[in-house]
Amino acid sequence: MTARMTASDFDWKPLALVPLLALATLPLVGSPSTWLTLTVAGLAMGMIIFIIASGLTLVFGLMDVLNFGHGVFIALGAFVATSVLGAMGDWTGSAELWRNMVAVLPAMLVAMAVAGALGLAFERFIVRPVYGQHLKQILITMGGMIIGEELIKVIWGPQQIPLPLPEGMRGSLLVGDAAIEKYRLVAVAVGLVVFGVLAWTLSRTKVGLLIRAGVQDREMVESLGYRIRRLFVAVFGVGSALAGLGGVMWGLYQQNVVPQMGAQVNVLIFIVIIIGGLGSTGGALIGALLVGLMANYTGFLAPKVALFSNIAPMVAILQWRPQGVYPVANRR
Repeated sequence: MTARMTASDFDWKPLALVPLLALATLPLVGSPSTWLTLTVAGLAMGMIIFIIASGLTLVFGLMDVLNFGHGVFIALGAFVATSVLGAMGDWTGSAELWRNMVAVLPAMLVAMAVAGALGLAFERFIVRPVYGQHLKQILITMGGMIIGEELIKVIWGPQQIPLPLPEGMRGSLLVGDAAIEKYRLVAVAVGLVVFGVLAWTLSRTKVGLLIRAGVQDREMVESLGYRIRRLFVAVFGVGSALAGLGGVMWGLYQQNVVPQMGAQVNVLIFIVIIIGGLGSTGGALIGALLVGLMANYTGFLAPKVALFSNIAPMVAILQWRPQGVYPVANRR
């Protein structure tokens, strides 16, 4: 997608995938109330995965770096949240939602700051020495993730730690006969805010223009005198911070955290990036929503195939569009 794309040029077909999937499963589920509950749960899960994947897809597209260590930022964000929320028990124990948000927002900000700082160090000492060497990138970033997991065990211990929802986010709201969990609505709202900020930044700011131009043609941007390396470092840090935010959201979604949780989510992240297309935040959103919805629908309709249900939409979409729904990265 180019910066001057008009409405008539925009490819709307991928946007229909999410509603088509949702509508196709309605007769299979049978009950409209159950379908609505599953759909909202899938959208919430998809939004959390999008938050985690959005930064990584830009890193892929901008500098062609295969960072298999992205999961460590997810786990770190979740564990930081356990410490921050644990110290604010008076606020998380309140039944008032605004008091809960006063506790959750600092936890999110601290998790993003810590994950972002670690991301900058990760880029400097682990990723930078292996630019342009994909096999080494895979090996060294996976090694970095293992080291990160071990450091988390040293600080917080190897055991599973509960991360209960704040009191005001527990329970459900009734929409007709459908029960919609409050936290899932919060997750959808946070995901929409993140997507809105990213979309505005990429489309309305000079930095965003440089990022999109760098994703499409890195050499051209460098030839104009811009230091694409500095831009990449900034994007890497922001992507790590978003992974930390996603870790907080995922930990609250699961209501417990383990040091290996990042590695467990990594597979979903890469499926989302492949579906969306390298370097595309819009594509990552569509991919994440498809993954979230498919996981929840198949978990209800066919639990035995739920573990590998996300492979099916990826294969189908790659048959349709081999480079993903919105490929913007220039691979030469």
